Amino acid sequence: MDVVLLSRLQFAAATAFHFIFVPLTLGLSLIIALMETKYVRTGDVTYQRMAKFWGKMFLINFAIGIVTGITLEFQFGTNWSRYSQYVGDVFGSLLAIEATAAFFLESTFIAVWAFGWKKLSAKMHALTIWLVTIASSVSSIWIIIANSWMQHPVGYTIRNGRAEMTDFMAIVTQKLAWMTIAHTLFGAFIFAGFFVMGISAYHLLRKQHLDVFRKSFRFGLVFTTIFAFAIVVQGHFHGENVYHQQPAKLAAMESLWETTESAPMYLLTVPDEKNERNKVDLLPIPGLMSLLATGSADAELKGLKDFPKDERPPVALVFYAFRLMVACGMFFLLLVAVGWLLGDKVETKPLYLKLLILAIPLPNIAIQAGWIVKEVGRQPWIVYGVMKTSEAVSPVPAVNVAISLAAFILVYSLLGAAAIFLIYKAAVNGPVPLPADAKTADSKGGR
Repeated sequence: MDVVLLSRLQFAAATAFHFIFVPLTLGLSLIIALMETKYVRTGDVTYQRMAKFWGKMFLINFAIGIVTGITLEFQFGTNWSRYSQYVGDVFGSLLAIEATAAFFLESTFIAVWAFGWKKLSAKMHALTIWLVTIASSVSSIWIIIANSWMQHPVGYTIRNGRAEMTDFMAIVTQKLAWMTIAHTLFGAFIFAGFFVMGISAYHLLRKQHLDVFRKSFRFGLVFTTIFAFAIVVQGHFHGENVYHQQPAKLAAMESLWETTESAPMYLLTVPDEKNERNKVDLLPIPGLMSLLATGSADAELKGLKDFPKDERPPVALVFYAFRLMVACGMFFLLLVAVGWLLGDKVETKPLYLKLLILAIPLPNIAIQAGWIVKEVGRQPWIVYGVMKTSEAVSPVPAVNVAISLAAFILVYSLLGAAAIFLIYKAAVNGPVPLPADAKTADSKGGR
């Protein structure tokens, strides 16, 4: 048993499970905030029922996300102590800001929102969910800034055998960080949009709670359309950034072995990592790979063979994960386009509604694939060009990590099953019936 591999597997398992819930928290909080704001502005109690209904699943999702996120913090000490010792001055500072500037704000106001429906005015209650939304996004921003420093370390110096921060602003303003922030948030919003559309489709198929789910479906469709298009455009510029800062990752994403000018894009490629070639390269589009990566069809792209073997990322996993992410993105555009074409006829199209239900997990699959590209594509570095992953692991017996990995998988499987069951029950049961006196609520949503 290899302690480095086991520690990587444990962190990957914990992160992947945690990131099932984080994007949905980010996206649902914004959708609920918009719904509740609509209620305040119009006095239409349907929007209040929508906010309460989606809020149930948001709270379940938030609770599991918090529990699984805390364990990730501990792993920097238990599994990656050498990493923490070497770069803790930089990385630890960023995580500390995330906790103090965002996490406590988020945790406080989510409780106020959950228990304040009858205790706060409509405007003040809506303000609490906006504070939760802002705090959730700020929390993710600081975590991504910390991760982006690992991808492209700036604003530091090596002193006394460890990395020390020298330029805080260089770290928090670097282009890679904000490219990643935008890509992650857009992906989270798409996930939440499809979640809302898919569950709304389930109830529209059954002709129940139509007042709530017609409007919820429209909310989800508009929300998803905006960010499905935005992420495609932003993803292109994100790829150009990878070309400049992590050329080995780009070469793995495209399975490009030889340094090539005006590199073509092959529509069908099968990597052969063992023999440092591709088994299949069919249907080339001349210059397209160079054009997409650099903006110029004549540009030179560096091939994997120009990097030492011990500094190349795993090719097949990065290559296929990248294509899975892109394929999902194109499918999302198709689904929302069909939704707009159908318009009010969507309720009469059971095949499309069933497809939306099946599509609920696809955005998260795309998100997970994207993080595989980002994190596996960085290997063998834990801090790109500064510290290798093999140098960062804690000096603990491999059997200890194996036992904790098995425990993580068991506990997380139980937590995941419980969370999915609770969300499923809440989704299927639908919103609380409309009270008889709710129809006479104040025209501005007041109490």
